[in-house]
Amino acid sequence: MPIYLLSDNDINFPPPHLATPEGIRAIGGDLSSKRLLAAYKQGIFPWFNPGEPILWWSPDPRFVLYPSELRISKSMRPYFNQQKFKVTFDQDFAQVINACQERMAESKRRQRSSGTWITREMQQAYCQLHELGYAHSVEVWQDATLVGGLYGLALGKIFFGESMFTAVNNASKKGMLPFPLVIAGSISRSVPQKIRIIKL
Repeated sequence: MPIYLLSDNDINFPPPHLATPEGIRAIGGDLSSKRLLAAYKQGIFPWFNPGEPILWWSPDPRFVLYPSELRISKSMRPYFNQQKFKVTFDQDFAQVINACQERMAESKRRQRSSGTWITREMQQAYCQLHELGYAHSVEVWQDATLVGGLYGLALGKIFFGESMFTAVNNASKKGMLPFPLVIAGSISRSVPQKIRIIKL
């Protein structure tokens, strides 16, 4: 099946029915803030490896979380009640996205494969979106050390989760749970997390 090639000047994307069975909607273009925002407004996100052209995805179906439906399991409640971690918001976006990249690269090395889709170009693009007020981060601290976090984009009442990391057990879960509660009613109602399911 042919894949739609984006031009350098046109930020419009093809209609959903032209996506490949795997969910690839288009190829090419750039990671400018204008193009990224146009993509996310249609549920499209970039995902590609170093050395590859930019691939734009819109898989169907999509995993969605509704904050009002989240439940903490009984086995996890005592752990979270320990107040072991401190959670902050938008305090160090660059460090969170860099930590996500490092954890992913480390995982690839263990699997004896190379590359991570969080390239330097991607980091710069999302940091720019953060400066514009669209990309947000959650930081989880243990004392003064960043031990977990997540980042993504907020558009309207939807938060698009991009990636998360943890350096100690359950740190990323600690960051995920309060996030929708803090921003509910302003920027978050559901959390499409790419193809990966977050298991709490």
